[in-house]
Amino acid sequence: MARKKKNKIVVELDFPKDDTTLTKLYAILVISIILGLSSCVMWATNSGFIPTSNGEPMFTNLYCGATAQDSSGNPMGHHFNTNQKPSYAANSSCTILQDDPDRVTWAGEEWTGIDKRGKNFDVPGVSPEATGGVPLDQPLWLNCSVTADSPTEYTVAIRDKYADLIDHFNGTTGKDNEKCNIFLESIPPDTRYELVIFSTEEGKYLTEFNFDMTVHYYDGIPTNMNNKSLWIGPSILGGNVHPVIFLNFFGFTFFLFIFPASYYWEKIEEEKNRVEEKFPDFLRDLAEYWKGGLSMTVAVQTLAMSEYGALNDEVKKMSDQLSWGVKFSDVIVQFANRVGTPLVQRAIALIAEADRAGGKISDILVTAANDSRELKFLEGERKRAIGSYIAVIWTSYFVFLGVIVVLAKVFIPAIAGSNNGDESSGGSTIGNMTIRNIDPLFFVTIFYYGVTMQALGNGTMAGLMATGRFSTGFKHSGYMIVVALVIFNFIAFSPDLIGVTTTPGLNPSSGTFVPSLLYFG
Repeated sequence: MARKKKNKIVVELDFPKDDTTLTKLYAILVISIILGLSSCVMWATNSGFIPTSNGEPMFTNLYCGATAQDSSGNPMGHHFNTNQKPSYAANSSCTILQDDPDRVTWAGEEWTGIDKRGKNFDVPGVSPEATGGVPLDQPLWLNCSVTADSPTEYTVAIRDKYADLIDHFNGTTGKDNEKCNIFLESIPPDTRYELVIFSTEEGKYLTEFNFDMTVHYYDGIPTNMNNKSLWIGPSILGGNVHPVIFLNFFGFTFFLFIFPASYYWEKIEEEKNRVEEKFPDFLRDLAEYWKGGLSMTVAVQTLAMSEYGALNDEVKKMSDQLSWGVKFSDVIVQFANRVGTPLVQRAIALIAEADRAGGKISDILVTAANDSRELKFLEGERKRAIGSYIAVIWTSYFVFLGVIVVLAKVFIPAIAGSNNGDESSGGSTIGNMTIRNIDPLFFVTIFYYGVTMQALGNGTMAGLMATGRFSTGFKHSGYMIVVALVIFNFIAFSPDLIGVTTTPGLNPSSGTFVPSLLYFG
């Protein structure tokens, strides 16, 4: 006789768990405060508000004083003295103050029908006087290709403005293994250099001459600093955006202080709100089952198979507890403690008291459901009524931000550009009006501080009006700070306004000339 197979009984025990909500909130607060303080230190030590003996930002003195090395990597090879203005050699000993080269190129030209032809170009750079006599190597690369109707000998040369030869290349057209190029280990900054090409065979012409020239150019200004030695950091998106410019750390500071914790807390509040939205429906259905003659235990177990959105898990827990013989009054009290919202606790307290007193619990459930529904309806009405005011606050912020960006990008540079008088006189004069020398970076800085403060005030007020919670206001402020960061970084913090010099280029002459023929060997 076959043994009857026993069915397995699976019991899901849902033991009470510690509520980690506040623990996570405190952890987020601690991390946010540490990061915010770090960001604040980064901003303050670069902002110029902390005076130093040598006029450099505190950040520069601290970093370079600790990390300066000579060209061989020996610590403090060139002593970075924090008591006197650093020399070029001292700056070169610090990684963030080194003048890394920019690439300037001359390409895209095509010369045709050539007997002998030349063109002038300039080589920018910093003079040895500005570097304390330290020579800077500026290498030059010239790659070229020459064609002719028949094999023809030619010479490509680079000469200085006195037509003295610097370097040249001799070649013959039509050779497959021949590479036309010139490399100079260093070419000093100067004007009117000459690029020339000759056909060295009498009566023969060169059909076509293509070339590209690249020079590593130094301007004496550190790559990651502007001309006032303020940290602008590495660039992205073609050099137009500097995400770690010191001004950004002012916004990062407030964002880190207020946004992460408030965003987390608002997520918790939204979860509670989703539970509250379905709570009146649950009470109404519970009252209907009770009126239908079902016991409270059976009613809850039946409702556990219904759909209540965010309330599903809580109803399932109540059903499991009732199936294990826990009293209904204890079950609903534990439910209220888990949800923890005033609306649920108020309704559950009323139901629990009616259950202990032996009253008509179905009427109490209906009353509690209607009361909860009315409260949620009033909350919705408040949000709809306040929504227009919040829209006005956001609109006013965008208007303020737009005006500030226009002033920073258009008005202030125009004022600065119109003042082309002698700086020693303090400005230029137009009629009886004197236009003072102004620094666009100063105004951009003040404008950004103002926009950030506006974001803090407007956002906090918008959140308090919406829900009465500071966490909502701080979340709005965080969003506004992010908007300001994006707008300023992509528009206002442009290289011309934050002091980044533009690359002058090789400035080739508009036309060619016929050079004097020299012997190149």
